[in-house]
Amino acid sequence: MKTKTSRLETLKLLISSNELGNQEEVLKALRKEGFKLTQATLSRDLKQLKVAKAASMNGKYVYVLPNETMYKRIHKPLSPGEMMRNPGFISINFSGNMGVIKTRPGYASSIAYDIDNCDIPEILGTIAGDDTIFIVIKEGFSHEETAESLNRLHPGF
Repeated sequence: MKTKTSRLETLKLLISSNELGNQEEVLKALRKEGFKLTQATLSRDLKQLKVAKAASMNGKYVYVLPNETMYKRIHKPLSPGEMMRNPGFISINFSGNMGVIKTRPGYASSIAYDIDNCDIPEILGTIAGDDTIFIVIKEGFSHEETAESLNRLHPGF
């Protein structure tokens, strides 16, 4: 049996990556992910997550998470199960002594926290948003050295 925490995480991922307009659509999507629950349980979960309805780009009213601007809709989403198995990292690009790391929505601050607290010698510091991390590389270090250090911290960099 899957846990409530896992169910809530899956529910957040489903809402942030799909246009779900009613509870039946949400229940169907959750069933595809292996969660069997009642409408009453779903209603309590939606209330706990402070889910609301808002107009989408096409005018249809869909469920959204609080502060929806932080949960950008993904055009070709992975399934929630795939998302939960993969780390939040998406890409990294460098320019001079700066780097920009792209993450899945909601992952940037935790990854930046890990970077800042591991004392990576190549990195002066980070600034994190919801899905983007800005890093400053110390003088004398290459992009490759920085990427190698980041990869030791979070495999996949």
